[in-house]
Amino acid sequence: MSQPDLIGPQPLSITPATGVAGPRLWVRRLVIWKEPGGEKIRDISLAPGLNIIWSPDGADDVATGGQTNAIGHGSGKTLFCRLIRYCLGEDRFATEAQRERIGTALLNGLVGAEVILDGTCWVIVRPLGVRRRHMAVANANLDEVAAGEGSSTGLEPFIEAVEQSIITPGLAELIRPGTGGAVWPVALAWLTRDQECRFDDVLDWRSPASDSDSPLPASGREKGPRLEALRAFLMAITPEEQATRTQVVGLEEQRRLLDQEIGHRRWEIDRSQARLIPTLGLADQTLPEMPLLIDVLRKAAAERVAVAAKLPAGGSAELLAARKEFETARSEWTRLDGERIRIEASIPVEERLLSQIQGELPGLSFSKVEADSPVCPICEVPIDRALAEGCKLSHKIPDAAACQQRWARRQTDFQEQNKRLQDLRLERTQVLQQVALAKQKFEQLRDRVIAIEKARDSREAAWYSAKRTQDDIERLSDFVSAQDAATKSLREMTAKVDGERARLGAFRDKQARVFGALSEKFDPIARRLLGHNARGRVTLSATAIELSIDLGGDRVTAAIDSLKILAFDLAAMSRSIEGATRVPAFLLHDSPREADLGLSIYHELFRLVRDLEGTADQPPFQYIVTTTTEPPEAFKGDPRLRLIIRGEPADERLLKMDL
Repeated sequence: MSQPDLIGPQPLSITPATGVAGPRLWVRRLVIWKEPGGEKIRDISLAPGLNIIWSPDGADDVATGGQTNAIGHGSGKTLFCRLIRYCLGEDRFATEAQRERIGTALLNGLVGAEVILDGTCWVIVRPLGVRRRHMAVANANLDEVAAGEGSSTGLEPFIEAVEQSIITPGLAELIRPGTGGAVWPVALAWLTRDQECRFDDVLDWRSPASDSDSPLPASGREKGPRLEALRAFLMAITPEEQATRTQVVGLEEQRRLLDQEIGHRRWEIDRSQARLIPTLGLADQTLPEMPLLIDVLRKAAAERVAVAAKLPAGGSAELLAARKEFETARSEWTRLDGERIRIEASIPVEERLLSQIQGELPGLSFSKVEADSPVCPICEVPIDRALAEGCKLSHKIPDAAACQQRWARRQTDFQEQNKRLQDLRLERTQVLQQVALAKQKFEQLRDRVIAIEKARDSREAAWYSAKRTQDDIERLSDFVSAQDAATKSLREMTAKVDGERARLGAFRDKQARVFGALSEKFDPIARRLLGHNARGRVTLSATAIELSIDLGGDRVTAAIDSLKILAFDLAAMSRSIEGATRVPAFLLHDSPREADLGLSIYHELFRLVRDLEGTADQPPFQYIVTTTTEPPEAFKGDPRLRLIIRGEPADERLLKMDL
C-alpha cells in the first residue's frame, strides 16, 4: 500500500477545512473548587493551539532558589490531565486510592470546565467528593452552575452533542454495531492516552493501572476492535468492509467450533476403532482405512452374531421343569431334615425318662420283699413275730398285693420306654439315610438349574454382546459419515473465510489513499523532529497500523517508538484540522518524553506544534502537553505556558495541599 518516493520529501502542509474557524472542540477553562460557590483552588485558562503545563525539576527551576533536590514529579500533572478527561466525559478522575484521598480532603469539592463545541460553550461541573451532581449545560455560566443547586443532568447531553456533530451516528454504528453505546469515550481514550501506557504502541490507549474504567474497545487486551475504531475515526473503513469483517469474525468462530467438534469426533472414532478391532479378533490382521474398514468390521460382527445363535439355547420350558423338580426336592429335603431334628431332639428326653424309670425299680423291688415279710413301722418287730406273740402298739401291716402290682406296672413301663427309645434310634438312622439321599438329589437338581441358567445367560450375553458390537459399528459408521461431512464443511468454510479475507485485503488496499495522506503528514513531522534524512511511513496491515521511521535504517528504540506515537497523533490531528477524520483536532499528551529521547528532539516538538498554529487569529486545534523536562527557553515567558506546578512545597501542587 506504499508507493516509491519518486519526488523527494515534501514539507508539512495543512489546509484547514472550509468554513471552520478554530478547533471544533477545545477546553477554554478548568476550575477546581473546595466547595460549591466557595474558594477556587485553581482557575486555569487554556486556549486553542499549544498549551504547556510544566512541573520543573529543581535544577531547571530558578524559582526554587537552588533547591536542586526538588523534583517535578508528584505535582499533579497526571491529575490535571485526568480532570480534563473527567470533564470531557470519562467516568473516573484518578485511581481508587487517590479518589479516596481527594474525596476526604475535598469532601464537597468540584471540578468544572468550559468546553467549546462548534462555537457553543458547554459548562461541565462534576464532583470530587461525596456530591453526586453531574452537570452539562450549554450556553451557561460556569461559576453560576457550580454554585447553584440545579438538578443533575449528567454528561449525556454533552456527549450526545459531540457524537451528533463530530463523531456522527454512522460512524458510531461502525465502531459499535447494534450496541447503541456512546462512542465519544472511545475517541477520548485515543486523544488523551494514559501516561501509564508510555506511548508504547499506537493502539495502547488505556492502562489497567490507571483505573479509568474506559469502555470497550478503548480498554482490554484485544487490539483488533481498537484498530477498527481507529480506522473508523480516520475514515479508513467502510460499512461494507465492517460488515465483511463481522462476517469473517462469525465465520472464524463457526470454523473454530467446527474444528473443535471434528477434533472431539476424531477422538471418539479412534477410541471406538481401538476397542472394536481387538473385540472382533482383528488385531493381527492388515486392515484397510476408513471407510472401507467399516465393511470389514460389519462382516466380523455378523459372524459373531451367527456363532452366538448356535450356542446351547437353555430354553425356558426346560428351565421351568428343572426349577420345579428342584423346588420339590428342596421341599422334601427340608421336610426330612425337620423330621431328623425332631427325632434327635426327642431321643435325649426319652433317655432321661427311661433312666428315671430304671432308677425307681430297685425301690419297688425292696417294697415287694418287705410286703412279703413286713416289719412293724412302729416297733420295728417282724409282723410274723408280732402276730405270733401279739403286738400291743400297732395293728397296721403293708399290703403285699399292692406292692406287687406297683412293681409289675413299673417293670412294664420300663420295657415299653426302652422299646420306644430303641424305635426312635432306629427311626433316626433311617431318617438320616433319607436326608442324605434327599440332599444329594436337591444338590444335583440345583446344579442342573444353575447349569441351564448359565447356558442361557452365556448365550444371551454372547448374543447381546455381538448385537451391541454391531450397534457400535453402526454408530462408528455414523461418526465417520458425520466426520466426512464436517471435514468437507470445514474445507468449504476455510475457503470462504480465505475469500472474505481476500476481500478485506482489497478493502484495505482501497484505503491506501487514506494512509498515504496520513503518511504525507507523518513523514514531514518525523523529518522535522529527527532531521531531513529521516523518512516516516504509516501502513495498514491485517492486524495493526504499522509506523516506521527510516533514519539510516529502520530505528527501533524506546525513544523512537514513543516518538512514532507522538508523530502519528500529530499527523492524525493534522488530518482532523483538514476535516478528514471523525474526531476533533484535540490532543492531550501527559509527559510524553522518554528518558533517552534527546532534549533537542523534545524541544523541537514544542516548536513544531507552535508552527502548526499558523497565522490565523485562532489556531485550528488544541494541543495540551504536560512536562517535567523544561520547555525551550523561548516558551518560558510565552503565554502558551499556562501553568507551572511543583512537587514541593505542598501549596505549589495542583490541589495546593498534601493528600
